[in-house]
Order: sequence, then C-alpha cells, then structure tokens
Amino acid sequence: MGSLSTIDKPLQYPVARRDESVVDNYHGVMVPDPYRWLEDPDSKETSEFVEKQMKLTESILKSCETREKLRENLTELYDFPKYNAPFRAGDKYFHFHNTGLQPQSVLYVQDTLEGEAEILLDPNALSEDGTVALSNYAVSEEAKYLAYGTSASGSDWVTIKVMRVDDKIAEPDTISWVKFSSISWTHDSKGFFYSRYPEPVAGGEVDAGTETHSNLNHEVYYHFLGTDQSEDILCWSDPENPKHTHTTSVTEDGKYLLLYINQDCDPVNKLYYCDLSLLRNGLEGYKRTKDLLPFVKLVDNFEASYACIANDDTIFTFLSNKEAPRYKLVRVDLKEPTSWVELLQEDSKDVLESAVAVNKNQIIVSYLNDVKNVLQLRDLKTGKLLQHLPLDIGTVSDVSARRKDSTVFIEFKSFLVPGIIYLYDLDTKDPDMRIFREIAVPGFDRTHFEATQVFVASKDGTKIPVFIVAKKGLTLDGSHPCLLYGYGGFNISITPYFAASRVLIAKHLGVVLCIANIRGGGEYGEEWHKAGALANKQNCFDDFISAANYLIAAGYTQPNKLCIEGGSNGGLLVGACINQRPDLFGCALAHVGVMDMLRFHKFTIGHAWTSDYGCSDKEEEFHWLIKYSPLHNVRRPWDTESNIGIQYPSTMLLTADHDDRVVPLHSLKLLATLQYVLCTSVKDSPQTNPIIGRIEQKAGHGAGMPTQKMIDEAADRYAFMAKVLGASWTD
Repeated sequence: MGSLSTIDKPLQYPVARRDESVVDNYHGVMVPDPYRWLEDPDSKETSEFVEKQMKLTESILKSCETREKLRENLTELYDFPKYNAPFRAGDKYFHFHNTGLQPQSVLYVQDTLEGEAEILLDPNALSEDGTVALSNYAVSEEAKYLAYGTSASGSDWVTIKVMRVDDKIAEPDTISWVKFSSISWTHDSKGFFYSRYPEPVAGGEVDAGTETHSNLNHEVYYHFLGTDQSEDILCWSDPENPKHTHTTSVTEDGKYLLLYINQDCDPVNKLYYCDLSLLRNGLEGYKRTKDLLPFVKLVDNFEASYACIANDDTIFTFLSNKEAPRYKLVRVDLKEPTSWVELLQEDSKDVLESAVAVNKNQIIVSYLNDVKNVLQLRDLKTGKLLQHLPLDIGTVSDVSARRKDSTVFIEFKSFLVPGIIYLYDLDTKDPDMRIFREIAVPGFDRTHFEATQVFVASKDGTKIPVFIVAKKGLTLDGSHPCLLYGYGGFNISITPYFAASRVLIAKHLGVVLCIANIRGGGEYGEEWHKAGALANKQNCFDDFISAANYLIAAGYTQPNKLCIEGGSNGGLLVGACINQRPDLFGCALAHVGVMDMLRFHKFTIGHAWTSDYGCSDKEEEFHWLIKYSPLHNVRRPWDTESNIGIQYPSTMLLTADHDDRVVPLHSLKLLATLQYVLCTSVKDSPQTNPIIGRIEQKAGHGAGMPTQKMIDEAADRYAFMAKVLGASWTD
C-alpha cells in the first residue's frame, strides 16, 4: 500500500552483484545465498554497496518536506534536563544528569542530597563527537575508586579504566576486550572481577565492533589495582563450553563471589559461589598460579534462573522461575544446599520482575500487572506484605538502595510522563513516597493526550495487550497516520516509556502511537515467552498482524496510513510481517534486524539466540526458520492473481557499521534481495514504493548513541514515514 506518488520519479536502484554459485545444502534443501559477499564488512565491494545505498537514501530524504522541521523541533523538544535515580556507595551519593543536548549523560557525586553535586566523570570529554559512551561502572565499597567501562561507536566491546573519587585523578589501569561483563569490587578495594573474551587478532589493529567472528571462550578475571592486565588472575574458564557466558557479583557483605553461567539467552543459569574469606592467602595467593578459584556448585543445571536478592551469612534469598514461570522468591542455606523453601509464592497472574533488599530486613518487590508495574513493601524474613506503594500506570525503571539504606529512590516513567524520581523514606513511622525530582519537558502538555490499553484477539484467540496513545477527542474515521511498534522475543517486556520523538510526531503529524505486547516477550512470564519462541515463532507475527487489523477495524487508521516499526528481534518482526502481509502496511521501519535466520548463529554472539529461534544446523529447526526468515521469503505479491495491484510498503532498513550484536550484513543482504526481487529484476515493476537503507556511521546496536545521532536518525525515519503516509505537519 502506501503510495510513492509522493516521491517525484521512479528510483534508480544500485545494481548489486549476484553470485548464483553460492548455494547451501540444508538437510537436502538447496538454498541460494547470492549476496554472501556482503558478509565481509571490510571488502571494497561491500563499502561501495553501502556508499551507493546511502547516496540513494539521502536523495529520497532530501525530498521529505518534514525532515528539517522534525530535526529542529526534536532538537528543541529534546533539550530538557534528564536525571537518573541516585545511588549510594560509601557515604556518598551518585547520579547521572544530562543538561539537555549533551551527547552523553554525565556522572555526578555529592556528599549529601542537599550538598553541591560535582562532576565525577564526563564521557563527553572522551571523544570529540560524543561516540564514546559509558557502558558500565562500579564504585568501590568505601567510594574510594570508580571503575568504569567505555565503548566506542556503539560497539559491545568495553575498555575498563579506574579513577579516584575524591580528587578525580585517573589511575593507570586499562582493561581491554571486555564484553557482556559486570564490574564487581572486592570490599578491600584492592581490585575487581570482570569478564572478557580473548583478543580477536593478536597484535593487530582491530576496529572493534566491525568484526563478525563468533564470541567464544568467555572468562572471568580479577584485576589488582595498579597492575598490568597481563597479571590479572584467571578465576574461571570453561573451554569445554566455549559458548557459555559468565558474570560475577560480590555479595553485599563482601564475603561471597557469585558466578552466574548462561548457555544462551534463555532465562536459566547455573549458579556457583566462592567463599572469599576461606582463601588462605587471599586472592594474592592465586598470582602466578594456574589454579582457578574454588567455586562450589550450588545449582549445576540449566533448568531455571536464579538471581541473588540478599544473604545473611550462608542463608541466601533468590528470585527464581524454578517451577514458577511468573517467578517467586526462594531461600536456601548453603550448609543444606538441597533444602530450598519458598519465601514468596508465584502469583496466579502477575510476573514478579524484581526484588530489592532495603532497610536491613525488608524488600521492595516489583510485579508486572498487564504490562504495568506494581510495587509492594514486604518483610525479607517472612515475605509478609507490609505496604502497597502508590503508583500511576507506567514503568518502574529503577529501585535504588542498598540493604542497609532506609532511603530508597524509585524511578518511574510512562508514555506521557518523562520521569519522576520518588524518595521513599522507611525511617519513619508511616513510610511515604514523595517526589524527589520530576522531569519536565518544555512545550509538552500531557493533558492533550491520552493513553489507553485494549486487548486484541490474535489468530488463535489469545488476547494481546495493545497500548494506544493519541490526542484526546480523536475521531475514529480511519484517517489517522498510525505507528505500530513491537518486539516479541527473549522474555523482554515492552512497558510504557516516554520517547520525545514519538510525542513530537503525535503532536505535529497527528500520529496515533501503538505498542503491541505480543508473545515472545516477558509480559506474562515464561509461558508467554515460550509461546512466541522456537516452533511457536509464527505466533509473534500473527499477534502483530492482528493488532494492525484491530487498529484498522476500530477506525484509528487504514493500511496506507499504517507504519510498523521494530528493532533487533523487532526488526525481524517487521521483516517477516511485510513478507506475510505486504498489503496491510503503508510503511515499514526495521532497525538492526535479524534477517538471515539460517546463518545468524555464525556471527558474534548470534549463537546465544538459538534458545529463542532454533538453529538451521538441526533439520527440524531449519524447517521452522525457512518458513519466516525475512531474507528467504521475499516474493512479488503481484505474481499471485488475487494480489494484483499489491506491492510491498515503503520500507527503510536501518543498521550501523559498528553493530556487533546484530551485524549489518543482515540488513544489507535483505536490502539487496528486496531491491532485486521487487525492483531491478522486473521491467516496469509495480513496486513503486521505495525500498531503502539507512546505514549509520560510528554507531552500533543502539546503546550509547549520542544525542545528536538519535535526533538525526529519528528525523530521517519519521520524515520518510510522513512522506509515504501523506502525513502533513501542523503547528
């Protein structure tokens, strides 16, 4: 649908070479892969392909009337102070703050909440263009040191450095090739645990983040402050299971090191512990030895997930989904490791998302109730409910406190609330929440909009929650441009959040904003996740298509006014849906999508996604994947008699040169395939809607993108959407 009559003349797509000799045999099924050469990010041919595509895309974006208005207005709207919830270490308070348009948020420190906040670390000083971002950090127990990890150009690779908190002086320590890692200080502040992979190319210059090889052999190290990384202690390694990932955490009492082992992206893990107090010569005793730390295997299978909430010496409390798909709290004494008891039972409907130990012997638990957070204060010893915490409909993005703290910071946001940080004081007779800091956006009046939730029947009758945000008093006459967003994978829940770019298009382009909480996510627990994974993946696409049909039937929009959007696994969702129902959408925006479902497991961390998708190496799973893989299901709709006059929606595939999570080859191969099958291989093709790619430079999968790049990308994609949907600007 969606008309390219708005674009001035037929597009001249670059012709990409097809290598018809590349054919793979999958269990007796021959599958061609003519654009295999696009898998090499360093080849001259790939660079030329990207260059030509960027040139074509820019020529189209220049014709989009709203592009500059979107950029200008979004820059203005985005220029508001942003804060995160404070956190404590030692006797100090720390928080992140962005004055408005700073590329990256800045870390501040203060002695008291009323005291002056000083800049501790400004990531904007680490690069000229703001493309070096802070990816993780940890303050030592007495707040003497800050260890912080930075990533360049959006890559997942991290370099850890250290600075002193009091005088802001940098230490010489540098830790490289860190990825998917925590930073965990020992309480003596002598050093910290971290996880890393082997260096990709020994002694060679590597543009970290552009490589595609598999990430294997994740190991845990301990770094002593003031020493070279080559002297770090290898604490855990498992060469027999090279695909496993390992993260560590030192317990709040400083006594135990916990080791979490994951085999893929499923919410299950092994859990080992090491009693640091029993190391006869401390961690120093492991210098210049090849011995690993003496971990004890508390949970040595991948049957459930376990996350430590608190411990009193040997008695540990965990958040777990063991025989509880909506999660529960369990307790075990390390002295009796086979005897587990339930502290807080699984709820009959709501998902227990998190639990934070506070005020010595209490916990704040966060439930997800129909995709909205609910907070409760409970007794840590008994699980007894002590208080319901009052909250509007929305998302609790952080509960910040240590177990010894009676002051808790709660960060809240929703579609129409940019952010409220509450202070919850438990040191009073009647604990109450008060607003500590509220984020205001100049020029945005939330009273002009309303957010509602509906439940839409999917193809098999399952009720799918859909949030709808629109101007008040909307007439349901099918005339409105509509943006439908989805994800549906990896047990990830898409809860209400504020997005300046979407508020802007709702205000000035009259766009109705919708989020479909389709199966595959974690919105209703592990059963909901599994109902959209592996052999059930088609449910995700059916759910999303059903949400689109509802929006049309209810009078919000019509097919040529409907845009779908998603990123990563959501990019796969968009790619599959335009193949299955090209008639249903006017525009498609697919960010950093997993598009080649037969080869995704061969690149970087892709092997971990087989828990959600399956793997083409296995015959049964190959047959699941080949049915919906976006790359392998591009068809000319008009070749079917019943689809005469139907073409693919106007489509923009977005990727980035340093995306080492979902490598760019996915989007590049699909882009070449779409342009060939629908356009360049057909004389006078009915496909007049544009099929274009936007390839960002010095950026990755999304995390750490500087403010200006976010604004530019949003202006580009929504200007394209406005053009092809015929959405006009109103002030």
